[in-house]
Amino acid sequence: MRKLKKTKKFGLKKDQRKALFKILAHNLIIRERIKTTTQRAKYLKSLIERLISKAKGGELKDLRYLLERLPKKSAYKLFYDIAPRYRERNGGYVRVIKLPFNRLKDNAELSIIEFV
Repeated sequence: MRKLKKTKKFGLKKDQRKALFKILAHNLIIRERIKTTTQRAKYLKSLIERLISKAKGGELKDLRYLLERLPKKSAYKLFYDIAPRYRERNGGYVRVIKLPFNRLKDNAELSIIEFV
């Protein structure tokens, strides 16, 4: 029973789920806009917003925190390029836009996730 558990599992084990969202976060940071399923986009939104809030600190410890959780290229881009854009903003760095059609193979709801 999943009493009071808030984490979505996506049918994956913990290490697989962690790797999936590390890759999705990397792709979102590098491309700044990706298309994925709605549930994944909603989960990724909270993850990315936490990372941006951390990157806005601008200290070495914040960069090291990002390097633990993201590949080097995306951690540097987030710290030096993306976070300074949102210096004055208090939240809501990412938006999820639902697409009007579903994926053909499995009828999953699709969304676009992008930076504001």
